[in-house]
Amino acid sequence: MGIAIPFRREEENMIQIVRHALAAALVTVFCATSATVVDASEADARREERWQLIADYLFDDREILPTDTLIRIEAPKRAQDAALVPITLTMPEKDKIKSVYLVIDDNPAPLAAHVTFGPAADPGTLHLRVRIDTYTNVHAIAETKDGKLYSTVAFVKASGGCSAPSGPSDAEAMKGMGDMRMKFAKDIQQEKPSEATLMIRHPNFNGMQMNQLTRLYTPPRYIDKVTVSYGDQDVLDIVGDISLSTNPALGFGFIPRGEGPMKVVASDTKGGRWEQTFDVPSVTQ
Repeated sequence: MGIAIPFRREEENMIQIVRHALAAALVTVFCATSATVVDASEADARREERWQLIADYLFDDREILPTDTLIRIEAPKRAQDAALVPITLTMPEKDKIKSVYLVIDDNPAPLAAHVTFGPAADPGTLHLRVRIDTYTNVHAIAETKDGKLYSTVAFVKASGGCSAPSGPSDAEAMKGMGDMRMKFAKDIQQEKPSEATLMIRHPNFNGMQMNQLTRLYTPPRYIDKVTVSYGDQDVLDIVGDISLSTNPALGFGFIPRGEGPMKVVASDTKGGRWEQTFDVPSVTQ
């Protein structure tokens, strides 16, 4: 019995030590979690503040309403390649849509593209590839034919997309600049929405990319306007900026009417201009 009491005291002391250690650990975890919540909340507040500044700049005092029906945005939660991030915009109520804006909030130039749909367009779906410079919200804004604006948002984790080089050298990146390809969907039917994909060869230098040979920054030169027409009707009018990817690709819808070839005219910020026509596959009745 003489040795039992010290043993119990040591056991009680150990229990108290464990309790204190556990309490301290819980306090540490709670504080760390609270700090993370505060940091996340602050980050969300900063992102919302930046979006409001961008919206005021682009749209003045026009009201922008949130929506999950007029326009939807599909983007990777974490980009595999920040210089080639696929973005899909879907407009379920497509007959109401006049144009769409794609805004990458934390890119150096947030407005990536403004796409206006013509009478030969099918505005149901739009596919683009963009550069994303950092973790950011991406907003898609639909402008309806009655002049109202509606937006949706997605958060994308990416880093360094704007400074990623376009190729081993500027000369290599500029080879074939202005060449175009067009791929059409199969089984095109008269007056039935169909899809096409346009690819344009262009480095889209944005002024933040370093030449891998000279170690100097390449001056900006990027595609700023693309017009697609079908017969005598417009399909799309695109105003782009530095956030469009190298060798931009655009997937879009159109209404086949058998009215001749599809024509693409593209221009860049250094006065380059390229024009090419593509025969639309035979339209079946």
